[in-house]
Amino acid sequence: MPDDRVRLLELTVKTVVVHTVTYFCVGATALFLLDYPTLYSRPDMTGFMRQTTDPMVMAGPLFQPVRGAVFALAIYPLRRAFFERKNGWLLLWWALVAFGIISTFGPAPASLEGLVYTRISVLHQLVGLPETIFQALALAFGLTYWVNHPSNRWLTWTMCAAFVAVLLLSITALVSTQRAA
Repeated sequence: MPDDRVRLLELTVKTVVVHTVTYFCVGATALFLLDYPTLYSRPDMTGFMRQTTDPMVMAGPLFQPVRGAVFALAIYPLRRAFFERKNGWLLLWWALVAFGIISTFGPAPASLEGLVYTRISVLHQLVGLPETIFQALALAFGLTYWVNHPSNRWLTWTMCAAFVAVLLLSITALVSTQRAA
């Protein structure tokens, strides 16, 4: 794909959509498979992580479009490396893993800083690592595929419908918990 075909606005919209959808799908799967309600109620985690029933956790997907836009602004200057190479999605995935998971500037769980500076056990830090690695993989592959196949209408409609569904599910969860309180 020629470099001039990847426009910032289109890349931003696609990144926002793919990131939000993959964040929700991978996160919801991990919530149940990794039993986050039990994990986050542990004494070493309660001071670090909100409980899964917290309204801010339920609102989490509503904040993801902002992260997606930030990702797009970082990806855009490197678009040739990610979208014009045969396996550019692997390079994008590695960049997300290296900068966003392993080598964060703050002490995030499973990052080098988190392993050194937090009191969270290594085991409890690493339990969520597959979720973040897989979400980065889904984001990298999904975004690269969509950018490189712009005429694929079923993908555009499916991703946009999933994006709207994720936002509506989050809003519904928030509203229903506020009414129950």
